[in-house]
Amino acid sequence: MQNPNQPRNNNPYASAAGAYGTNAQKTTNDPREVEARVLLKSAQFMVDLQNDWANMTREILEETLKYNRNIWMMFFDTAVENTEGTRPDALRNNIYNLAKFVFKREVDILARPEKEKFDVLIKINRDIAGGLMTGVKNAVTEPSNNSASSLTDADTKNPPSGGWDSSA
Repeated sequence: MQNPNQPRNNNPYASAAGAYGTNAQKTTNDPREVEARVLLKSAQFMVDLQNDWANMTREILEETLKYNRNIWMMFFDTAVENTEGTRPDALRNNIYNLAKFVFKREVDILARPEKEKFDVLIKINRDIAGGLMTGVKNAVTEPSNNSASSLTDADTKNPPSGGWDSSA
């Protein structure tokens, strides 16, 4: 984890994560793969927070949860707004309900931080990412060089600071 005394705007990991995100969007053909990668990245942020719980600060906790919340807000918004029938209603309802669960868990963690409470969020992110990556593999006939295991340490150390809407 980042030294809590170091200003967040000088965070080298945030720069690396931002560069990774930009590169992934340019080189990834399938939006499901991008979604899977950001879910895995968020899961790794939460694992890193758990592993360095003794050095956890309120700022790090809030940034980690905010990163995850923004991902799930995109899923939630898509489920709510996508009513033209491009997704089955059952899938939309499942995404909607899962996002609501994630939001409630995050509020619970913020109210009473305990590192074990992250386990279910990590599992959800990894499971959904696995399903998305399976869909990508099934949709592509040739193997992809962009596997989820290609994340580097620089991609997964700390959530990026800045760039997110603070009202989310």
